Amino acid sequence: MAVESLNPVGSVNPEESAAPSAHVPEGLRLSEQEEKPLEDTVVKVYRCSKVVKGGRRFSFAALVVVGDRAGTVGIGYGKANEVPQAVEKGVKDAKKTLFKVALVGRTIPHQVSGKYGATKIMLVPASPGTGVIAGSSARAVLEYAGVQDVLTKVYGSTSAKNVVKATLGGLLKLRSKEAIESLRGVAINV
Repeated sequence: MAVESLNPVGSVNPEESAAPSAHVPEGLRLSEQEEKPLEDTVVKVYRCSKVVKGGRRFSFAALVVVGDRAGTVGIGYGKANEVPQAVEKGVKDAKKTLFKVALVGRTIPHQVSGKYGATKIMLVPASPGTGVIAGSSARAVLEYAGVQDVLTKVYGSTSAKNVVKATLGGLLKLRSKEAIESLRGVAINV
């Protein structure tokens, strides 16, 4: 009896086993390099009450920040009748809109301001060891974006929603030295 005829029915050829992975969509494949896992934090929980015949009905909304502490950050807002469900919806919303932020080591590349509604925030790079000098709303966005040394000042409204959106807007205005050099086509000496 030949060895080839003893091949079991369920065995797979090495060339055939590689073929099914070619049919998996690109977005579903696991990357070779493992990315940092996303962490989330609740910035603020809002409670809303509605008066009905039997008393008050409460609903909750959660403002959430998601990031990997390495240059990726997103914000989300979720509403539900219970706090855990609102937080879960907020995290899901934040993961839909993740943004990359330009960083230089532990700080931001240059001074920038962000504006949203009646809120304006100034973000100033700081020397190593300074830490994140910011209020709780701005601190959440900056820390989860991976910024470890920065000075901030909020002008106008200090509403948590506005401050978070203004901070994210400011971070998205940041440009690295390499990006500016490639846009302008010149070398920058600093």
